[in-house]
Amino acid sequence: MRESSGGAVVLAELAFSTSDLAQMRFAVSPMWQVGPSLRLLSSGSGHAVHRTWLDQVRPRVAAAGLDRGWLAELVPPSGYVPDFLNPAPAGPAPTPAEELARILAAPAAQVRRDLERLGHEQGGLGPRSRTLYAEPQARLARVVEEIEAYWELALAPYWARIRAALDADVFHRARQVAEQGAGRLFNDLHPSVSWDHNALRLARRQPALSRKTAGAGLVLIPSVFTGPGLFTRVTPPEPPQLAYPARGAGALWEPRRTTGTDAIAAVLGRSRTLLLTELETPASTTELAHRTGLSPAGVSQNLTALRDAGLVSAHRAGRSVLYARTAVAESLLAG
Repeated sequence: MRESSGGAVVLAELAFSTSDLAQMRFAVSPMWQVGPSLRLLSSGSGHAVHRTWLDQVRPRVAAAGLDRGWLAELVPPSGYVPDFLNPAPAGPAPTPAEELARILAAPAAQVRRDLERLGHEQGGLGPRSRTLYAEPQARLARVVEEIEAYWELALAPYWARIRAALDADVFHRARQVAEQGAGRLFNDLHPSVSWDHNALRLARRQPALSRKTAGAGLVLIPSVFTGPGLFTRVTPPEPPQLAYPARGAGALWEPRRTTGTDAIAAVLGRSRTLLLTELETPASTTELAHRTGLSPAGVSQNLTALRDAGLVSAHRAGRSVLYARTAVAESLLAG
């Protein structure tokens, strides 16, 4: 995975044949949210757009030791990230489990090749990365376990909201292609991307691109955490991947307006409706009891009912469990 760099303008061109355009597709990829979000967390900054998420997640990541484990070495603050962490999505919306299985099955030769490139760019590998290089098949399971832990702690409780933003972006882009063509899509995708004479041009992208080294087609992947930049992955024979900032990411964490809560309370009851509205951000049973004035036992009982109804999901975060609204609950409250 390569992030577009700043500085002098370097123009990379990727030629498209009719066949390449026919194989161009969109995908919503959980793993393409993992790497950029980790990089954002490790930056130590209070990113204006993601400050709400950062303030909630950063202490949990630190408490779990995920800021100093395998991923801390494999996802540096800038530059290259090993390509085996972002396998080409097999479909339009692979699950985290499906993508993790692809990572676990990465060939040892690819893992070593990617780590050699990482070490070259970072001035050497960390101790965990060196053991991964020595025993890829044995150590990949540890990497996958850590990604699973990070996903459950930092992204899964927020996935309904993130996924809605990603789906909305894909819907908009797909409609744009249908109504105005692929050229308009690329010219509107990002300031550093343009389309001219059957070629996709990427400013500030090194090294150069060619179909001999990039594979056929193109996979376009929206991400809410890429910030203002672009990320590319070129690992033939897989199609090249281009991860770009999703539309609407700037409003991702803004409080959602709820309507018709009285009508919802008439069906669910006031306590359960109150808990749903309080789950604007994921929270534990103790936190919800403190905020609502309900007893911990009452909160737990109501959360169980809401979970059984598909309105709430539960996610392990250390010794506690975080509860979050599902997409169904979001739609219900939006009314």
